[in-house]
Amino acid sequence: QVQLVESGGGLVQAGGSLRLSCAASGRTFTNVDMGWYRQAPGKEREFVAMTRWSWRGYNSDYADSVKDRFTISRDNARNAVYLDMNSLNPEDPAIYYCTVPVAGPVAVDYWGQGPQVTVSS
Repeated sequence: QVQLVESGGGLVQAGGSLRLSCAASGRTFTNVDMGWYRQAPGKEREFVAMTRWSWRGYNSDYADSVKDRFTISRDNARNAVYLDMNSLNPEDPAIYYCTVPVAGPVAVDYWGQGPQVTVSS
């Protein structure tokens, strides 16, 4: 049973920083993508960042809205993925969801519970 447990959300002033962590368990994660989505009130869930696995190694993708401000990283020894968020602004408050999309004959997307990130002006 795959489980994703996030931590690190909270309240921060505009311009501040937060780090989100996601601890994964239940399978091997070295050869899968791991990433983050977010959902603000009244809006659809949107892509934030992903660290993608291929036989050549890992690459990171970012939404344009967070590029150069957010950094995604992973620690395979800890089965963890992190999201370092800098220069937070009023567009960033949302519930942030850790996700592990597992491809295969039966593709499955795993999701965490989603910590809240709030930015005060």
